[in-house]
Amino acid sequence: MDIAAKEVTVRTAKAAGSVLLGAEAFDALKRGECPKGDVLATAKVAALQAVKSTPAIIPMCHPILIEAVEVEFSLDEAGKSVGVTVAVKSTGKTGVEMEALSGVAGACLTIYDMLKYTGKGMTVERIRLLEKSGGRSGDYRRAD
Repeated sequence: MDIAAKEVTVRTAKAAGSVLLGAEAFDALKRGECPKGDVLATAKVAALQAVKSTPAIIPMCHPILIEAVEVEFSLDEAGKSVGVTVAVKSTGKTGVEMEALSGVAGACLTIYDMLKYTGKGMTVERIRLLEKSGGRSGDYRRAD
């Protein structure tokens, strides 16, 4: 993939996903009783590492300078789930959608890993791009 002719612009992307935990895992997360440590703090570090490691895991994904990453979690008591949102910003010649998506996947998988002692029935769900800006293809905002 040749990006030499692309313009340098500010590029942003936001992605989201969730982990359907089930009652036991959700309660363990809320109580902060995971034997491996603080689940959400560890998942945040995993998201940051996944964002920065995207070119190592996605073939033909260009290494880029990551200027900002925001990671947010939301607990859904009724759904016994945790939502993950990752926003990424860079100034360069290629977008950051894959970095945002990788960050969400890394956080979700870490949550699963840390809480799997409660049971293996958790489900990682709906990893998706919410929005992006910058670049030749312009802005995108998911309709749903």
